Amino acid sequence: MIKNKTVPIFFSCDDNYMPFLSVAIRSLADNADPSYEYKIYVLHSGLREENRTRVAKMAQNGFDIEFVDVTGKLKLLGEALHLRDYYTASIYFRIFIPGLFPQYEKAIYLDSDIVVAGDIWRLYETDLGDKLVGAVSDDIIASRQEYINYAENAIGLPYREYFNSGMMLMNLEGMREAELEETFIYLLNTYHFDTICPDQDYLNALCAGRVLYLDKGWNKMSIDKNYVGVPSVIHYNMFYKPWQYDGIAYGEYFWKYATRVAFFEDILRIRAAFSSADAEAQRQGELVLRANAQRISESEFNFKSVLCACKS
Repeated sequence: MIKNKTVPIFFSCDDNYMPFLSVAIRSLADNADPSYEYKIYVLHSGLREENRTRVAKMAQNGFDIEFVDVTGKLKLLGEALHLRDYYTASIYFRIFIPGLFPQYEKAIYLDSDIVVAGDIWRLYETDLGDKLVGAVSDDIIASRQEYINYAENAIGLPYREYFNSGMMLMNLEGMREAELEETFIYLLNTYHFDTICPDQDYLNALCAGRVLYLDKGWNKMSIDKNYVGVPSVIHYNMFYKPWQYDGIAYGEYFWKYATRVAFFEDILRIRAAFSSADAEAQRQGELVLRANAQRISESEFNFKSVLCACKS
């Protein structure tokens, strides 16, 4: 069969998340349309060779995997990185995709804590028009009043328009024309905004008004099963992870693919090591996150106040 189109798909990852990345890639490969060519790029800032080798072996005909070290790009961020809890610098890598890959007009970005239960080419075929990104509104933001306040009073968006950046159909050509990377670096180094979702907050602020909102089945978070049918992309976001807790919505899909990756024993060890103390630490962390969201939403210095002042 002749391949007639390349679908570029990007992940960003560190060593801690390589086991879960392997599950995402396994699910992606299993549901790939053989008439398309899939080009998988894993952006990183130094991965152990052993982990790269284990994932690279998942490549197959029409499904290529390439690792791209973007360590040099981190220097552009200077001392302005504000990372909390489990976040690492890898969360910012998606913002560099348009500049690093000028050969593509559009691409798909996926977080590593996902499962693709349908063929992703249908997403890639979506016409973005003049929108910068196709994405899904964030169910977790909608789940707490503090987060709703944050979206509306700190970012400056109606909370239902605040999207989750863990799955994006990216208009790379449009982002280059809009100088999104350059604007991001300028804002990061100039204003040092306090955030609760660092890269995601910047992307929401920079792409405001130019987002195509997609069906939730393209980024169904495992916060609940409030979706008719099987979502095409399941996102085990925040604290809703089947490798930590039992009874997670759509957790069976994760384990279906996890049993078939080279990291399966590692994942089982991670699950067994997750303790009640870890669960309590997450619960306390979520309370702190909600408090910070409210604090920032009440601050006189945030995305909304600064960017609105710049536009006036």
